[in-house]
Amino acid sequence: MTYQAPIRDIMFNIEHLPAKTAAAGGGIELSDIEAALEGLGRFCSDVIAPLSRTGDEAGARLEGAEAVLPEPYAQAYAQFAEMGWQSLPHPEEFGGMGLPRAAAAAATEILNASDLSFGLCPLLTDGAVEALLLTGSDAQKQKYLEPMISGQWSGTMNLTEPQAGSDLGRVRCKAEPAADGTYAVSGTKIFITYGEHGLTENIIHLVLARTPGASTGPKGLSLFIVPKYLVEEDGTLGRRNAVTCVSLEHKLGVRASPTAVLEYDGATGFLVGEENRGLEYMFVMMRAARFAVGVQGVAVSERACQHALQYAQERVQSRPVDGSTKDAAPIIRHPDVQRMLLRMRALTEGGRALAIATAGWLDLAKQAETQGASDAVDMAEFLVPLVKAFCTERSLEVTSLGVQVHGGMGFIEETGVAQFYRDARILPIYEGTTAIQANDLLGRKVLRDGGATARRFAGLVQETEQALQQGSEQAQAVAKRLGEARRMFEANLAWLLDNAAADPNAAYGGSVPFLMLTGNLAAAWQLGRSVLAASAKLEQGEDTAFMTQKIATAVFYAQHILVECGAESLRITEGSASLGDAAVNL
Repeated sequence: MTYQAPIRDIMFNIEHLPAKTAAAGGGIELSDIEAALEGLGRFCSDVIAPLSRTGDEAGARLEGAEAVLPEPYAQAYAQFAEMGWQSLPHPEEFGGMGLPRAAAAAATEILNASDLSFGLCPLLTDGAVEALLLTGSDAQKQKYLEPMISGQWSGTMNLTEPQAGSDLGRVRCKAEPAADGTYAVSGTKIFITYGEHGLTENIIHLVLARTPGASTGPKGLSLFIVPKYLVEEDGTLGRRNAVTCVSLEHKLGVRASPTAVLEYDGATGFLVGEENRGLEYMFVMMRAARFAVGVQGVAVSERACQHALQYAQERVQSRPVDGSTKDAAPIIRHPDVQRMLLRMRALTEGGRALAIATAGWLDLAKQAETQGASDAVDMAEFLVPLVKAFCTERSLEVTSLGVQVHGGMGFIEETGVAQFYRDARILPIYEGTTAIQANDLLGRKVLRDGGATARRFAGLVQETEQALQQGSEQAQAVAKRLGEARRMFEANLAWLLDNAAADPNAAYGGSVPFLMLTGNLAAAWQLGRSVLAASAKLEQGEDTAFMTQKIATAVFYAQHILVECGAESLRITEGSASLGDAAVNL
């Protein structure tokens, strides 16, 4: 079954949901963005999507110290780079197209819906580019950015070590200064996505390591550029650096993406910025990567939706319960199949709306950082863990429902839907687990400012409620549920602010339910804004079938998914309060 990029829905979101329209992000017209995304969509449908099954079956393998991907991947990547798709979101100064982040998020979705394994290589490169743009020296930008933005070189992030896991304060990788100003980097890094491969001419590793005399813990870490091949002054490639892939992980999903164990043995590294600020710099890349992983959740959900819908339209099984025909009918005629398909679509469109709206806030934050303003920065940072965790956790549900729609055939590999389920399983884990996102949301985004940004978020939701209350019966129905969920959010926010200091275990025991409640509310908020935009278009008689469906999907979300905030609310207060007593028996 083929994949078709959902350009109409994407463009609706880009036009209406960012805090400023996409056209305001760099002066690029919506028609130009649409043309670019349509071109990428055709390329992904024709070239990348067919790789997905091949990559899942063959996987990446290690030959000596070289990671080898299935042969079609090299050909597809060469086309990807030649057509300039890596350059879409990056500055024109370094050869990019300069599209706003909302369009870049859409491009990430399209590519990863086609094949998550393939999409991971450009995704990590995007993050490395963003980190160097914000923290690299002028000389480093001139040397590394243009080849990375062109897709000629790729990038990685090297954080995790065997003894450290997500606790980066335990990183042991060392960087010894040399007389020429470089550093000799030594140590082992694990879980390095595309840490070794032959798709690009060079791989630019961004590595966290500790210099001599640096303090223990995260504040003693520095960030280094460690290229696979050293780069000469004229930009040509020199000798192979002392970094070796010693193994590849065998994984549940995304099997064609080589996940490497890298051994650094006095490899030549170049300090980024100042010593002991590495984790601060790496968070730039991590924020970009976490947002992109959330978009991956939307992507695999969209792929599962399309697959399940087509199967339900074709699979004939049993007579309809309404007796409209005595013959067996396509299963899409059965009410519970309809419920599952509608839930899949609502969760996917809600996640997409949340991601593209957040992309607009990230663009505003980038502008605000240069102007010394903080409001947009705070809101963007509040929303990113929601995109990462909520969209990835929901992708597990959507892909699982996709298997369910297929019935027994969903459990059989030949239909392809089991792969979506397996691929999605990594998304709530890498780039910071759901619990890490929840701790970040509660600790850094809520408690640190006394709930000020969270209350501002609630105020924006309330503004949308009030606008919906002036609309149609359907709009008012969405407003009612949105108001109920907002009030639950505010009540739980108050409980967490009141109890976190006295009982941190109870507060953080409720952090994941709080994140899921907040993510659910945030997605519904954006769907509510979609109702306002679609209603206005309907009044103008524009694209009535699409606009009617957008409103219907938002109503379904409000009535079937947003109402689940009540269960999360109970888990935050009553559930987390009883966590300690139950944990005694563990």
